[in-house]
Amino acid sequence: MGNAETKLNFRKAVIQLTTKTQPIEAADEQFWEQFWAENVSSVQDVFALIPAAEIRALREESPSNLATLCYKAVERLVHAAEAGCNSKLEQVATLNCVRLMTRILPYIFEDPDWRGFFWSSLPVSDANDQPDTGCGSRGDATQSSGPPGHDAAEVEETPPLAQSLLNALSDLLFCPEFTVHSNKKGPHTPEDLQSLDSCEYIWASGVGFAQEPPYNVTYDVHRTELLKLLLTCFSEAMYLPTQSPEPAGAGSGAHVGLNPWISYFTSSDNRHALPLFTSLLNVVSSYDPVGYGVPYNHLMFRDHREPLVQVAVQLLIVTLDHDVSASAPASSAADDLEDEPSQPDNLFVNYLSRIHRDEDFNFILHGLTRLLNNPLQQTYLPNSIKKIQFHQELLVLLWKFCDANKKFLFHVLKSSEVLELLVPLLFHLNDARADQSRVGLMHIGVFILLLLSGERNFGVRLNKPYNVRVPMDIPVFTGTHADLLIIVFHKIITTGHQRLQPLFDCLLTIVCNVSPYLKTLSMVASTKLLHLLEAFSTPWFLISSPTNHHLVFFLLESFNNIIQYQFDGNSNLIYTIIRKRNVFHQLSNLPADHTSLIKIMNRKRERRTTLASRAASSVHEPSGGGGGGGVLSTEGGADATSDRQSSGSLGPPTSPTSHEPSMEGSTPAQEAEPGTLQASLAATPDLDKLTERVRPAPPTELIGHIQGGTTLQPGASSSQPRSSSQHISDEHHNQQRHPRPHRHSNGSPSQPPNTLHDDSLDDDSVFSAHKDYGGQPASAAASVRNNISVTGEWTPTPEWVMSWKTKLPLQTIMRLLQVLVPQVEKICIDKGLTDESEILKFLQHGTLVGLLPVPHPILIRKYQSNSGTAMWFRTYMWGIIYLRNIDPPIWYDTDVKLFEIQRV
Repeated sequence: MGNAETKLNFRKAVIQLTTKTQPIEAADEQFWEQFWAENVSSVQDVFALIPAAEIRALREESPSNLATLCYKAVERLVHAAEAGCNSKLEQVATLNCVRLMTRILPYIFEDPDWRGFFWSSLPVSDANDQPDTGCGSRGDATQSSGPPGHDAAEVEETPPLAQSLLNALSDLLFCPEFTVHSNKKGPHTPEDLQSLDSCEYIWASGVGFAQEPPYNVTYDVHRTELLKLLLTCFSEAMYLPTQSPEPAGAGSGAHVGLNPWISYFTSSDNRHALPLFTSLLNVVSSYDPVGYGVPYNHLMFRDHREPLVQVAVQLLIVTLDHDVSASAPASSAADDLEDEPSQPDNLFVNYLSRIHRDEDFNFILHGLTRLLNNPLQQTYLPNSIKKIQFHQELLVLLWKFCDANKKFLFHVLKSSEVLELLVPLLFHLNDARADQSRVGLMHIGVFILLLLSGERNFGVRLNKPYNVRVPMDIPVFTGTHADLLIIVFHKIITTGHQRLQPLFDCLLTIVCNVSPYLKTLSMVASTKLLHLLEAFSTPWFLISSPTNHHLVFFLLESFNNIIQYQFDGNSNLIYTIIRKRNVFHQLSNLPADHTSLIKIMNRKRERRTTLASRAASSVHEPSGGGGGGGVLSTEGGADATSDRQSSGSLGPPTSPTSHEPSMEGSTPAQEAEPGTLQASLAATPDLDKLTERVRPAPPTELIGHIQGGTTLQPGASSSQPRSSSQHISDEHHNQQRHPRPHRHSNGSPSQPPNTLHDDSLDDDSVFSAHKDYGGQPASAAASVRNNISVTGEWTPTPEWVMSWKTKLPLQTIMRLLQVLVPQVEKICIDKGLTDESEILKFLQHGTLVGLLPVPHPILIRKYQSNSGTAMWFRTYMWGIIYLRNIDPPIWYDTDVKLFEIQRV
């Protein structure tokens, strides 16, 4: 009963505050004390007892009372920071002030007229002079008209209320006996918070702090509540419009300026900036959700460290958010702190960029890999291991680390633990491919892989055998991490939802970047790559969009890189190219005349109409890639493939893995539950804005002699050849035929083709992904624009087709087929081969000396920072934070402008 009565008293105080029409005096301490006395004991009580409608009514009808409430709450926090929270009563009052401000602030931010309230300089009242707190009370005359203004004639002013609040919260985060252990010598020597060296009170050992403080559950709870208020203060960005009509990447709108809350908190004005950054980083990196591994311990004991780690990650990614165009370059070549670059205004970014010790990098990397791999852990006891849910925030944090500290990125790439990051990344990408509410997760995962793929070490590391069996619904294979990457990418493209279409060129760019370093591809991965080329090179698909042909260029470039630089060991891919050679012949003979283009477009429309009338469960006809499925058959099957795919979906609707067994323990990717909330995202910049092109010198170990041709030395592949019991017979060739992969019978739904990017018709972007294949004449971009009809429908022309068809990099592959196909045919006939392993063995020991064109320079597309991706990350980051903070629901039902909350 006592608890109910105290809540009733708190509720009465709220009603009295919201119903009084006259301003309540700031000097009425008895009234204001009701809001932070022991009436409530949890943040859930505060949210339940102060409804949103009453906060808005108070803001509109009694603005002076709302202003005074904020003043008094901040005043109490400043007093607690000065005097310390030694007593239980003082701690309760401080926490209730924190909870109250957490509840109120979002409703102040959503009103533009109130947004500057916390940053206006406050005149000091003569009757209530409190210069130390920075929140002196104001008379009724200054409080009677909403967010109070102030007279410019005032002689003395205090710091803005926001600065007082941030200073108080920073002090309280290192308050002995409240959030940290006391280091005082005795009971009669209390510590002075103003002179306290907070670097001695860092929350956890790790970067810059070797001593491990004793664990205290109460301190973690208090830290969590204080950090949530800080996060709420920084969330003003949610309520600022983005001016979406501006082009993606323009960095336009209200978000061009810096967030004043974050700017002050991460500036030198905050004397706790370094220990705060170190505490947050060490708490996250040292967290082990499994602990000693006792089964079901998370069901028997509550883990108070996890909420702290979650809000710490969120606070880190928010404070590390900065405008790349306005900040100084991060540390790259410096070996010591003394050789640091010019310091950015954001000290958190500065501290992160200055980390350089290997032991610190190892500590951070171990922590990130441990947490990212947590959802992948499997035991014989179901649900016996605690699984964290903040992996999206961790991926953003990983991105921030790699982007701000290039030495950390290089450390990750030279360490074998880069594969410990790759596997959970691919797991989450594969798991989220069918869930539209997690499209942001797909983007951040692909962006991280794009960043890593720009470095040679990443491609080299992919050659490590993949032995850990993570339960993913992908075919069982024996191979390397490169095989895993290609198989997951194929799964995303063939079975992902339509909103992933803008990522296709990024996925293939990653494959293209690493292809020169892939020593051995398995048969499964080789088949996947050829299946993608077969699907993307069908005539109807190539002419359905002005950018679809880019995907073919990426795949051909990948094949060329492997053939020129990694022929030894890649007999599986060479074998698959020979089997699917008709795809390359059809591509080189692609019709470009006006009559053929009209027939293809009409056939596509008819096919779409037919398929629209069929049931969703109808089975598509199998691929006709080779006149009966033979390895060397030259009979074209483009018509069958085109028919099968003419439904219009961007990716191929069928997959050759529908009958292949998936990994043990895996479950199919699930769609989002109906009603799942998701946050909208900013527009993704075009690939040419995301990347810059560099041509590294070919590593000497990759090629033999490039003078006067290519010398390919025979070598044994590490992959094991498959055995096949299928015999072949062909009316044209007495040679072995090999089993063709089964096609997926229930692929992705039929969808009309869309352009990959909204601004794909810009002069700078058309063909920009392939400027390296001969450049683009100005007339090509103009012709693309002229091909858009008045109805907005894309209409291909012969001139447009020829503008890119003549640049297709088919010379190397055609030369390889010209040389190897007769040799393979001859050995099949002479030896009467009945097993594909014999052909693979022949290809493994084969050699091509001076027969291929001179190796082309390796082209790597590296990620480059730009304002477009900065805006995307800001939107994605705050969308995650909004959806993850549901207990209490801090921002629920407020008028956010940065994104839209939608239901799937």
